[in-house]
Amino acid sequence: MRVKETIFFLGGILLITLVLVDVFKIKRPLSFTRSEAAGVKETATPADGVKSPATIPAINIYANANTGMFSDATKGALPRVYVPNSGDGTVSVIDPSTYKVVDTFKTGTLPQHVVPSYDLKTLWVLNNESNTVTPINPATAKPGKAIHVTDPYNLYFTPDGQFAIVVCEAHRQLEFHDPHTMKLVEIMPVKCKGLNHMDFTQDNRYGVVTCEFSGQLMKFDVVKHKVIGYLSLGTRKTSMPQDIRLSPDGLTFYVADMLRDGVVLIDAGNFREIGFIPTGIGTHAVYPSRDGKYFYVSNRGCHHLNCPPHGPGNITVIDPKTQTIATTWPIPGGGSPDMGNVNGNGTELWLSGRYDSEVYVFNTANGALTHRIKVGDGPHGLTVWPQPGQFSLGHTGNMR
Repeated sequence: MRVKETIFFLGGILLITLVLVDVFKIKRPLSFTRSEAAGVKETATPADGVKSPATIPAINIYANANTGMFSDATKGALPRVYVPNSGDGTVSVIDPSTYKVVDTFKTGTLPQHVVPSYDLKTLWVLNNESNTVTPINPATAKPGKAIHVTDPYNLYFTPDGQFAIVVCEAHRQLEFHDPHTMKLVEIMPVKCKGLNHMDFTQDNRYGVVTCEFSGQLMKFDVVKHKVIGYLSLGTRKTSMPQDIRLSPDGLTFYVADMLRDGVVLIDAGNFREIGFIPTGIGTHAVYPSRDGKYFYVSNRGCHHLNCPPHGPGNITVIDPKTQTIATTWPIPGGGSPDMGNVNGNGTELWLSGRYDSEVYVFNTANGALTHRIKVGDGPHGLTVWPQPGQFSLGHTGNMR
């Protein structure tokens, strides 16, 4: 009996020990390593109204767009940077190996963005006032024949690739088109003003669009093509939301607000404002690092259009895991950083200088501005190509 009792006693101790080990394993926070390609100094500016997140799910929605993860669809694409010059209706083509403009071609009036197609085989130039889109063949870096599309300010794609979504800013509507032929399929009118940029929830069911001229966000059903609701971020005089990007963990939308001078944090599930991170003057765009550990936020240096050159623009690097500012990159002599993207290996951030007729190249390891490349008038939504990822959700390369 004593032997059996001893066995039961020891077994009980072992069971309790295993349970305690499991409990502590569950409660131990996930560990994350710092990126070596972020040019980060250890500063911590927490988001207003946001508590430090608890255990963050070990996911990264940008995992398939990490360094070197190129799709077979991009094989044969010439390494180029395409810069739409809104002021003179051209696209400047830059060779990233020499940092020199190797070609310039006409497209249409007021080209706004250069957008990779969902299947990664075409780059679309959005000629806003010409009501056309111009296809570029990435294998030749040459434009094709323009196609009629109404008011193409921006362009996105449904996550299943079934539709191209044309953001018609002036017409206050989203248009659903065939993603290959650009034939119009359906029109979805909206009530907010100044439709601008877009991103999608992690489950791909809903899209959220910024409305810059009414200080709102609009949420819509991607499947039913119906507006779900609107969220006010302020008045037209206090809020001007621009770019929007979902956090790597899929929980929070980061909205660049040009009048509030920072990034508004939106609960992706409940569609409500949960915090704010002050960044700089004229906050404009948000781009993830290739490993998804940082957001590069461009601060354009002014609050309106037609600003003077050499403004107080800069780049804020945000850690989305902690929702804090990691560091800020200055632009020596001033500048107006706008739209762009990170190169394929994650070592450079390319951005247009909207009011300085130039393109900026930043070293992501230390934040240094390594190149200023002269281009045409009013450069806007440039794209670096090719980029890693299996498909594009639109804009200058929202890759997944």
